[in-house]
Amino acid sequence: MFINRFYLHLLDMKPSKRFVKLIEIFFPYRFQIARLSKISIVKWIYNKMIFEKSNLTYLTKDKVVEITLNKTIQPPESIVVPSKVVEYFIEESSFRFIMDFCLCREAMDCKNHPKELGCLFMGEAAKKIPLSLGKPASKKQALDHIKKCSENGLVHLIGRDRLDEIWLGLGSKIPLITVCNCCSCCCLWKMLPDLDDSLSSAVKKMPGIKIKVKNNCNGCGYCTKDVCFIDAIKIKNGVAEISNKCLACGRCVESCPNNAIELIIEDKKFVSKTIDRIKKATS
Repeated sequence: MFINRFYLHLLDMKPSKRFVKLIEIFFPYRFQIARLSKISIVKWIYNKMIFEKSNLTYLTKDKVVEITLNKTIQPPESIVVPSKVVEYFIEESSFRFIMDFCLCREAMDCKNHPKELGCLFMGEAAKKIPLSLGKPASKKQALDHIKKCSENGLVHLIGRDRLDEIWLGLGSKIPLITVCNCCSCCCLWKMLPDLDDSLSSAVKKMPGIKIKVKNNCNGCGYCTKDVCFIDAIKIKNGVAEISNKCLACGRCVESCPNNAIELIIEDKKFVSKTIDRIKKATS
């Protein structure tokens, strides 16, 4: 009974600078909070409140896909890069709203990326977001914002994030499309390895994309040092090994000094299939 009342109270809360500050205070403790999900009753609460309706996809970096495709016989004009997923929803959305700041980078006082490059929210639900947190955007402004984020090395995470619907006070009747622009140092989802597997599965990689370590890996360990934000790479038996937790963002591919990690595209329809997945989750 208490849990249901608390849950309804969260849905009724209106976003404010005070509430943002409250989130920022607790944000550095997200790893400890995530570890509590190993407890059955806590996992159930987390799932009920946040993860049950969440469906998010990390998009592989455009640069990594372009390099991979340019190594094949495909002509440049045939390249469809992951950012086209975000562009599709910008073009199709009825309303767009850009946050004036990134809650994650603000909370962690990020020194590596601009704090002002905040989330992009789309859909009718975004009309309810207070102007104190950002501004409505035209299609061009939204596209320019996403481009700027990419140029700053940020990775797009797109889909339905129930947590955003809660803290923004939007309710759940009208799904919100969230586009986070994530850095490897401050991202909320760095806590994924600490979450119970049944909850972390709400955040997925693009379908048909795989990251593989090549035979020329010398185990230098560079890819394990602040490159993989979810700690999916370890050095074992003198070489890098990628776990099934990998979200195929591509950071390790572009940062490996020995060109020993590669992106493999197993399904050429990975972009259209990602769009279909997000449409289903946010319809």
